[in-house]
Amino acid sequence: MSKPFEQFVAATTGRNMTKAAYVAIATGVAVMVLLTVDPAYETAHRWVDALLWACLAFFVFEWVVRLRHAFQAQRGWTYAISGRGLVDAIAATAVPLAMILGANPKTAWLLGVFWMLKVVPGIPGLRQLRRVLVLESGPLLSVLVIFLMVLLLASVAEYFLERDFQPTVFGSVPAALWWAVATLTTTGYGDVVPITPLGRVVAAAVMICGLGVFGLWTGILATGFAAETRRDNFLKTWESVSKVPFFAALGPAAIADVTHMLRTMDLPSRTMIIRKGQTGDCMYFLAAGEVEVDLPGKKVTLGEGAFFGEMALLGNHLRSANITTTRVSKLLVLDLVDFRMLMARHPDLAETIDAEARRRAQENK
Repeated sequence: MSKPFEQFVAATTGRNMTKAAYVAIATGVAVMVLLTVDPAYETAHRWVDALLWACLAFFVFEWVVRLRHAFQAQRGWTYAISGRGLVDAIAATAVPLAMILGANPKTAWLLGVFWMLKVVPGIPGLRQLRRVLVLESGPLLSVLVIFLMVLLLASVAEYFLERDFQPTVFGSVPAALWWAVATLTTTGYGDVVPITPLGRVVAAAVMICGLGVFGLWTGILATGFAAETRRDNFLKTWESVSKVPFFAALGPAAIADVTHMLRTMDLPSRTMIIRKGQTGDCMYFLAAGEVEVDLPGKKVTLGEGAFFGEMALLGNHLRSANITTTRVSKLLVLDLVDFRMLMARHPDLAETIDAEARRRAQENK
């Protein structure tokens, strides 16, 4: 197996999609839409057909490569019945199967819309949405039950109140369901409208209930997303804090306390973090990367695990040097208020920071 092909297999079987896959999806879906525009298709049908077949060939090849790699790793059936495996299989086989079963080619190519499903595994926000839906499934289902109850009660009420006046549109409960859905979702198409006074009172109540139901769903999802975001940020910060030698002696409870106070900052190379003469309101811990301290007559390099900016918080509130990243770096930032709280809760950290500040002050004289 050639090296370029091995690299393609590694990228294809990895967790993230390749750029070629995104290009193929965008091209395939765009051309599939163009296929439905008769004047455009008649003008460029050869190009349209060629691009569609090329995209399909890419998806078939990608699916076969992943399937082969999965069987070699003795997890072939696991991949085949997984969500990603099923999406890959549908993307590769839906159009050919439709043609084999006798569907018109222009109709069969419409199944290319399933190619868009291939982007789902590569979107982190969708994975987070799935976790939120699972965690909040109880409250969401409870609101769904309320929605269905209001839907059915409103349909029965309007059928009872409106059937003698509008037998065509309210002649049965299933017929009244269309009005109930349009009203409860606050869509209100206007093609079915109650005309009796009590019917309009019921309609007004249903509209208000619709606002409440969708407000509850929105609140549940927003709260779930906020909780998941806080959880992810906490885990990422915890991981960064645990790698800093300065916090190595702390127990889990103390690290959790520190994690809640710190915020992370990812910076590219050659970014100035601190400018000399500015008022200091925070200190920094270097979780990864490297920074350069520009002192009078010399430059000092600080590596992973170091901290800086504490001298402005211990007495002199003005920054004493310019500090710039020399490569991509991850910083943990501790603000002044949190710095004082942390020093009060953990005197051993306060002594360590104070000792380091005195040592640096002696070196900089």
